Amino acid sequence: SNSVHRHRTSMESVDFVVKPVTEFARDSVRLIKRCTKPDRTEFSKIAMATSVGFAIMGFIGFFVKLIFIPINNIIVGLS
Repeated sequence: SNSVHRHRTSMESVDFVVKPVTEFARDSVRLIKRCTKPDRTEFSKIAMATSVGFAIMGFIGFFVKLIFIPINNIIVGLS
């Protein structure tokens, strides 16, 4: 009877791992089925927003680099 009990707990632990995964998969499939493909105007709007975001991030990185080059030279010059 001890081995039967051990088998059941191992099944419960497998179920504990498998059940959330299957539920997540089912929810994901449901979400994908509900989603619609963007039409041309919506796609171009998203693409424009993304590229503007990329450009802004690039400029921020560039200016941070620009500001830190002289600071870095001063620090290196001091040591």
